[in-house]
Amino acid sequence: MTLISTLRKPVYPISPGLREYLVRYEREVHVPISYSDLRHFRESTPVTDKNGKDTLWQTVLYYSFEMERIHEGLKEIYSLLKAGGDRSALKHLYVDRIDFCSFGNSEPFRIRIVNSYNDNQDYYYIKNADASRVYGLELEHLLSPNRMHYLTCKNTMVEEHVAGIPGDVFIRDWLDNPTLKIIRLAKELVKFNERCFIRLLGDMRACNFVMDMTPDVEEVQIRIRPMDFDQQSYQGRKNFYLPQFFKENKDLVLYCVKHINPTTALQYQREEQALILRRMSLITERLRALLNAMSAEHLSFPEKIRQLREDLAEHHHDASFLSCTTMGALVRNNLNTLSERLRQ
Repeated sequence: MTLISTLRKPVYPISPGLREYLVRYEREVHVPISYSDLRHFRESTPVTDKNGKDTLWQTVLYYSFEMERIHEGLKEIYSLLKAGGDRSALKHLYVDRIDFCSFGNSEPFRIRIVNSYNDNQDYYYIKNADASRVYGLELEHLLSPNRMHYLTCKNTMVEEHVAGIPGDVFIRDWLDNPTLKIIRLAKELVKFNERCFIRLLGDMRACNFVMDMTPDVEEVQIRIRPMDFDQQSYQGRKNFYLPQFFKENKDLVLYCVKHINPTTALQYQREEQALILRRMSLITERLRALLNAMSAEHLSFPEKIRQLREDLAEHHHDASFLSCTTMGALVRNNLNTLSERLRQ
C-alpha cells in the first residue's frame, strides 16, 4: 500500500459536470456568507456536554464590526434552506451560537438558530464543499426513504441538521429499552446495511448515523439515517460499505442476529432492494445525470478503485466490475447488477 492511500481523505472539488447537475436541480444558489468567511474568527472556547466532557466543538467569536453582517447572512441562509428564501420570518430569528469542529474531513460550522417568539431552536451546518459528500447526499436523497436538504454555492456547502439519537448513544442507552419493538429494530438494521452497500456509502460506524424514532399508534417506528457522507465511494475494502462489520456496531448487530434468522434477514434485504429499484424507476433521468457526472471523476486513489472493483467482482461473481475505472462507475455497476438480478 502506498503512503498516499493512508493519508486523510482529501477534499475533492466540485467539478464542472457536478456543478451543472447542481444548477439543473436547484441545489446551487447564491448565499451571502461563505465557508471561508466563517473561518476568520478571532477566538474560540470549548463546548462541553452536560457532564463537562469535551464535545470537540468550539464556540467561535468574530470581531464586533463583522458580527451583524455574519448573523444577518446566516439567517438569510437558513431561510433559503428551510423556506425557499422567504424572508418574512427573519425578524423573529436570531443566531444564538456559531460552533466550529476541526475533527473530521469537512471541518464544519454548526449554526444554532432560535425563534425569539417561542425559543424554539434549530441547527444547520456550513462546510467546505466536497464532491464526495455532495454525491453521498444526493444518492441518499434519491435512493433512500430520507429526503436530504442541502445547498451549494461555489466552494461552500449548507446542510440541514439530521435529527435523531446518535447511534453510539442509542447502543449505550436504548438497546435494552422495553418500549422498543425488537423485530422493527432488527429489520431496519438489515435494510440500512443493504442501502449503504448498494450505493457504496462507507464508514457507517455508530457515531456516523442516528436513530430516528417516531411514535406510532401502538409502537415506535425506527429508521437509521446516515449523517456523515464524507466516505461516499472512497475506500477500497468491500466490507467498509457494510455497517455490520464495524466493531462500533457489534452490540447492535449481535442484538439483531439474536432475534431474526437468516431467512427473515434475506426477506428484509430483498424488500429493501425492491424499494430501491422502484425509486430508481421514478428518477431515471436525474439518477443518470448524477452517475454520468460521478463516473467522470476520480474520487479516490487508483489502488482503492482497483481493490474495490476486484472485491465487488468476486462478491457478485460478475467480471464486468473489473472494467470500471472510477468509483462512480462502480456505483452505477452495483445499481445495474441489482436491477438485473431483481428483474430476472
